[in-house]
Parts: sequence; structure tokens; C-alpha cells
Amino acid sequence: MDAVRTAEVTRNTKETRIKLALNLDGQGQASFATGLPFFEHMLTQVAHHGLIDLRIQAKGDLEVDAHHTVEDIGIVFGQAFAKAIGGKEGVVRFGHAYVPLDEALSRAVLDLSGRPGLIYECAFVRPRIGDFDVDLLREFFQGFVNHAQVTLHLDNLRGGNAHHQAETLFKAFGRALRMAAAHDPRVGNWAPSSKGVL
Repeated sequence: MDAVRTAEVTRNTKETRIKLALNLDGQGQASFATGLPFFEHMLTQVAHHGLIDLRIQAKGDLEVDAHHTVEDIGIVFGQAFAKAIGGKEGVVRFGHAYVPLDEALSRAVLDLSGRPGLIYECAFVRPRIGDFDVDLLREFFQGFVNHAQVTLHLDNLRGGNAHHQAETLFKAFGRALRMAAAHDPRVGNWAPSSKGVL
């Protein structure tokens, strides 16, 4: 593996201003300034368990609510991931993970398919974690898959604590990303698809 898989993306709209940098072959280092402490805690799980160095600066219209900021971070993360992964030559392509946290258990299954798709089966036991609306987590993942062009199945299989439910989702997502983006030396310099391209 010789190519450096890094990317920086900036997105400025009337609702948000976001700058994101990532390294897919990092050490899990994370740095965030979003104004959303709980969401930053979740993003830290993706970086740490995905071994992705991830830096995000975001200023959004939080006086309205967190929706635009969370969704747009997902969009920019997806754009940066797509840029860094490139033509996907030599990658494993598929990734999956089961992650428990006490009573909670979540599963993530991912395909670097070139086709955006999200199946999200997560029934949270309460609608908010602190002042964070759990509905926004789906918006983050939808933004990511739309712009990373990946298929992602996320399932919270059980849980009695909403924080634990969310944390297992993000840890599993990070682990699945790490597996799918890993290099397989047997694949060589071609995309792992019978079509020859992803």
C-alpha cells in the first residue's frame, strides 16, 4: 500500500460552514469543534475504532436546532471518504461488526458498492440523549451514504439505555469502515467486483 488515502473537504452554505480532514490509514486521532458534545463523542468512536484520523470544524445554525449541522457533517464526511478511498483498488470492500456495550448490541454491515443505500433499524428507548435528538443520527448516516456512495445496514439489536444504543452503532460503523477500507494484498490493484469497477 503506497498511496496516501487522505482528503480535505470544505462545505459552506447559509446554514453551516464545515471543514473536515481525514486519513483512512491513521491511528484514530480525533479533533472536533462542532458545538455538539454528544455528537463529538459519537464521532470519536468512529475515528478510534475505525483507525481514521478525523478533524472537523463546524459552525452551524444551532440556534435553530442541530439538524443542519449533523446532516452536513455526514455529507462532508461522505465526500471526504469517497475522495480518500479513490477507485477502491485492492480494498476488502465489505465490512461488518457486532459491538456490545453492557446491555446494548448493534450491528453494522457495509459495502463500498458505489451505490448509496441505508437500512437503519434503530428503536431508541428515549427520543433525546441529554439535549441531543436521536432522530439526527439517521440524518448523519444518510448524508454519509449518499455522498460516500456506499450501502450501509445499521441495526440496534437490543438496548435499554439510549446512550449505549447510539455508542454501539457508531463503534460498529467505525469497525465496519475499517474492515471494508482495508487493503487485501491478494486483490492486487483492481477493484473487488466481478464487473471490474466499483
